[in-house]
Amino acid sequence: MRKAFISPTKYVQGEDEILNLGYFVSTFGKSALLIAHQDDINRVQAQLDQTTEKFNIEIIPSHFNGECSRQEVARLQEFAKEHNCDCVIGLGGGKAIDTAKCVAEGEALIIVPTIAATDAPTSHSAVLYTPEGEFDDYAYFKQSPSVVMVDTKIIANAPTRFLVAGMGDALSTYFEARATSNSFSNVNAGLPCGARTGECPPAKGTNAALMMAKLCYEMLLENGYNAKIACDNNLVTPALENIVETNILLSGLGFESAGLAAIHAIHDGLTALEGTHHYFHGEKVAFSAIAQLVLENAPIEELHEVLDFSLSIGLPVCLADIGVESITMEEAISVAEKACIPEESIHSMPFPITVNDVASAIIAADKIGSDYKKNH
Repeated sequence: MRKAFISPTKYVQGEDEILNLGYFVSTFGKSALLIAHQDDINRVQAQLDQTTEKFNIEIIPSHFNGECSRQEVARLQEFAKEHNCDCVIGLGGGKAIDTAKCVAEGEALIIVPTIAATDAPTSHSAVLYTPEGEFDDYAYFKQSPSVVMVDTKIIANAPTRFLVAGMGDALSTYFEARATSNSFSNVNAGLPCGARTGECPPAKGTNAALMMAKLCYEMLLENGYNAKIACDNNLVTPALENIVETNILLSGLGFESAGLAAIHAIHDGLTALEGTHHYFHGEKVAFSAIAQLVLENAPIEELHEVLDFSLSIGLPVCLADIGVESITMEEAISVAEKACIPEESIHSMPFPITVNDVASAIIAADKIGSDYKKNH
């Protein structure tokens, strides 16, 4: 059996860690292309000035247009060549980070997330959009970022909703990894080699990745509430440190190397409902986790544990929490159809999947979550 595990070359996390950014740039050369929204640059400009002076390097702003499109990637790659940049820095949220991945193509890449809202920073994949913001394609690179640097003081000073959404994304990690393991399904760590090109066989997950996914869930339960309180007050505490590591590192390694299943597929299906468009990825994933537990008829104790945790930190537990006040069976079927297309991860569940089963699970999860919320 072929197995695969993928991870960044280095992960560093701590208060004021961004002040060491210049050191990591210096390991590649003297200059770095900075891909970031101007608002994110403004938040950390003082620290960027300090680190460039201390380590005698140059950080060259790219004037990122905000969209991870093929056209923007091509422009920035040419811009990097013109300025002889030795490495690429992706700083900020998802689109800046993904654009940096595409520009670097797996070489000399430093990722500096300013929020802990998703598990994307550690991965070797990116999502491409059209210049108008519509989904285009997924991109996979030969390796994960060279360095992932997380400054917990910056995370603690970002809106708490981002951290909570990251916990919603992380909440899926163990349940999807467990399903993938039970079904002996393939994992993203095997891409791009083989799974799409036929050059070599796809890969299963490792035991190490499955244990990281399990630890991800345990850390959420143990630290989630206290981390939220810390972030509400812009404080870096041990609980917040643990949740930042959970949201970014454990969840990131877990989803790529241990697998995705029904939760992320249902999330993708939910995007067909207009009401969900103003909610974060992790918020929709949190409800989708409940739907997967219903779909697989998980033990009631486990379902209640997830519901209690979600309510304690303000994650969605029903469709109304993500902008959908009511849903018909026809609408649920349209969501399920999108979730069940052949390319989706839902087929990593360890039993046959039908559109009707998924639609029923979504409606049941909505009713269960709504009732539980009223009574607790």
